[in-house]
Amino acid sequence: MHGLHLTADLYECRCDAHWLTGTQALGDWCLQAVQNAGLQPVAHLFHGFPATAAGPGGLTATVLLAESHLCVHTWPERRGVTLDVYVCNVGGDHSAKAHALMEALVDRFAPTWTERRSLERGEPA
Repeated sequence: MHGLHLTADLYECRCDAHWLTGTQALGDWCLQAVQNAGLQPVAHLFHGFPATAAGPGGLTATVLLAESHLCVHTWPERRGVTLDVYVCNVGGDHSAKAHALMEALVDRFAPTWTERRSLERGEPA
């Protein structure tokens, strides 16, 4: 159960607003980004939240990977995003693919600043 878990909190994102609210557009883009990174999507769920008094509703995009998962959560009223990329490294090291996917995601949202974390999980085989 060895793997790599990457997270990023993105602040003051400068992307077009539809990337923070367009559930299907972002979901489709996530699926393509996963494939571009060389990872295998096996299922997905994209969910948009209703608008509130604070502003437009955000979204959650989850892509289940053969290697593990990707989750994106947006807060358009704050122009914020949280990202979660986890890959299991059983049968091969997918760390470089996880990093490539994370870079593509961060670039998509164009944050003014980010907080990133990386966690090695489990013991190597």
